[in-house]
Amino acid sequence: MALFAFSVAPLGAGESVTDSVAEAVRIVRESGLPNRTDAMFTTIEGEWDECMDVIKRASEAVGAAGHRVSLVVKADIRPGRTGELTGKVERVEARLADA
Repeated sequence: MALFAFSVAPLGAGESVTDSVAEAVRIVRESGLPNRTDAMFTTIEGEWDECMDVIKRASEAVGAAGHRVSLVVKADIRPGRTGELTGKVERVEARLADA
């Protein structure tokens, strides 16, 4: 299992990339994988191959208009662990509450 945080956006598409990014996020959400989107990244949790397939499809959707695509990916590969999309944050919040 792994967490993959990624950011994908078209280059040369003008000032707003909202429509392209929304389509990428739609693909992520329809994948059924645990996910979270914030202002900078979308994070998904799952097996390597299934996550990379989602990232690939999201990137292809962003580039569908013929734009150049910027993709940034960061991974935390941790076999045998699940629920880390929320678990990592919960452990930090618990530590802060103890302080």
